Amino acid sequence: VHLVESGGGLVQAGGSLRLSCAASGSIFSANAMGWYRQAPGKQRELVATISTGPRTTYTDSVKGRFTISRDNAKNTVYLQMDSLKPEDTAVYYCAYIGPRTYWGQGTQVTVSS
Repeated sequence: VHLVESGGGLVQAGGSLRLSCAASGSIFSANAMGWYRQAPGKQRELVATISTGPRTTYTDSVKGRFTISRDNAKNTVYLQMDSLKPEDTAVYYCAYIGPRTYWGQGTQVTVSS
């Protein structure tokens, strides 16, 4: 499984970004996919997941602002991020969650105040 993220960048507080993660290899739509983030000096944290249904989960700090979605035909998962805050600044990683978890290389998101 190979994951490639895109869509990160620099945005002002209150702005929006849309991250994309293209997956290739032995992908099964029944497996969950998710977005994690890691800020400098902090541990990697789960941001959102999407599984069959689709069923979605979000960490409390992004509820109502971020939306995860998935296009199984394109093997792509998205993270729409609205009303961004400086504390959302981090490297964002895509994950394919199966018997083992596969990670993308990460994309930097920087939110200026």
